[in-house]
Amino acid sequence: MMRFIRPRLRKPLLRGIALLGIAGAWVIGSRTWEPAIVIAVVAVGQTVARYIWAGEDTDESALLGSRADERQRQVGLQARALAGAVAIAAAYTGLVIALAVKRADAWPYAALLAVTGFAYLLGLSSYGSGEPGPEDEVTAGHQTRSPLSS
Repeated sequence: MMRFIRPRLRKPLLRGIALLGIAGAWVIGSRTWEPAIVIAVVAVGQTVARYIWAGEDTDESALLGSRADERQRQVGLQARALAGAVAIAAAYTGLVIALAVKRADAWPYAALLAVTGFAYLLGLSSYGSGEPGPEDEVTAGHQTRSPLSS
């Protein structure tokens, strides 16, 4: 689906479209155009700036331009993991504070906490946590011998 879009443009374009979505939601929700126009101009400017930045020869540029090597991808995964941990902590903190001050609108925090918690559990089950495989059961509790040692 994304083959017709150059790899260097994919992530900047996706982020620009996300900002344009915010501008559209602003127009629908508030019926005013002025802030939405500012958001749209910022979206286009950031898309162009990120596209130019993706052409440089740095680690950040490689991540932004969808041409990262394994080490750079690992850095990106760690950054997303940190963002997820912060999102869970922020949702929990918001829920606790909303409940402590007896606010009736604590449900968005509870929903965000539930979604991020579910995503975490889904990631654990999808990426390798859970029941040991057959090769793990054979060597469970035993030190495997190295083929180099005799």
